[in-house]
Amino acid sequence: MKGRISTDLGSIVIDTAAISRYAGNEATECFGIVGMAAISMKDGLVKLLKKDSLERGLNVTIHDNKLTIDFHVIVAYGVSIQAVAANLMDAVKYKVEKYTGFKVEKINIFVEGVRTID
Repeated sequence: MKGRISTDLGSIVIDTAAISRYAGNEATECFGIVGMAAISMKDGLVKLLKKDSLERGLNVTIHDNKLTIDFHVIVAYGVSIQAVAANLMDAVKYKVEKYTGFKVEKINIFVEGVRTID
């Protein structure tokens, strides 16, 4: 699904893949986030995604030009998951709203694993 903004000069259409890439990059910049995660449906294993495929760890849906973003993340060992999640929500909500012009209605965070930072 794509989001649409109408202006006096025409329409702006934003694909959810573009929003996913941007949100994924912003999420990995947050303190305590090791990276985005992908879950293998075949064997149920969690895999840390590389920088070029971050959008596989996200799901963005648009309904009435309001965004819902689901993050599947791996957090750093020894940090407060609640603090990391709150920081991620605040930072991504602000930056995605500024980037797209759409309101972020809901952010869901699924912590798929914990890793030490190398």
